[in-house]
Amino acid sequence: MSITGLGHTGFWVDDLEKMRDFYSRVLGLTVTDEDEERRIVFFSSRPDEEHHEFVLQEGRTAPAGSKLTHQVSWRVDSLESIIDFHHRFRAEGIEVQQEVTHGNAIGIYFFDPEGNRNEVYLRLERDVRQPFRKSIDLDLSPEEIMAEVERLLTEGGPAYQPVQ
Repeated sequence: MSITGLGHTGFWVDDLEKMRDFYSRVLGLTVTDEDEERRIVFFSSRPDEEHHEFVLQEGRTAPAGSKLTHQVSWRVDSLESIIDFHHRFRAEGIEVQQEVTHGNAIGIYFFDPEGNRNEVYLRLERDVRQPFRKSIDLDLSPEEIMAEVERLLTEGGPAYQPVQ
């Protein structure tokens, strides 16, 4: 017996409508089900394959600013998608914590309307010992971004050690 992957995760929220709008309109997740009486919404990034990967339900009891979840990370299909989210977040006034490379990924850490940390990321086909976290400029061209990732990996430093 073994775990084969993460099925889904979810947040308790204060303002279900605001959060539903954020995750469907801004992040582009599909609402696959909802129950207005129970105040719950189910989302999927690939509804033909997975009914839901993410759930929001009204009823948050922790005070604003409480750390409840470290992050939810959303995988994207291309560097162009990362760049598109970079522009979308700027246009929407989304609070971005950092735009980074981890050597094995390029991502954007950001906060939803209720302060939950999320990440959109592109997996890069390489092994890099973690933690490796360096800021990158997503206003560059895709070619320049990848060159910057390579430069940061080559530069290394104490945080970078290739996986053996």
